[in-house]
Amino acid sequence: MSNNSRSFTQQFFDFLKTFGIIGLAIAFVIGLAASKLVTSFVQDIVNPTVGLFLPAGDLQKMSANVTNISGATSQFKYGDLVANIIDFLIIALIVFIAYKLLKRYKLVEDKTEPESK
Repeated sequence: MSNNSRSFTQQFFDFLKTFGIIGLAIAFVIGLAASKLVTSFVQDIVNPTVGLFLPAGDLQKMSANVTNISGATSQFKYGDLVANIIDFLIIALIVFIAYKLLKRYKLVEDKTEPESK
């Protein structure tokens, strides 16, 4: 059967099946929701907890004021960067754990092991 005899709709659905677009879209939506959840956890739980031990009282409020050569002051807000690094590390850990679980049940290939011939 040639591509010309199939309808545009059929070609479109074949494309979706071939490239797993639906699964990719579902994974993307779940990933966005998980990212929002982790970000909320870091902002609402981790930052205030770490802030208990900081003079600023909150991780995101940490900053350094630096006076430049003209006498003006610049503020470096490094606390937000630290919070985003924590956010990234938690998400990376979750992805790694999910990968290990999927590998255990043979749902993904292990690309780190050499291929056996």
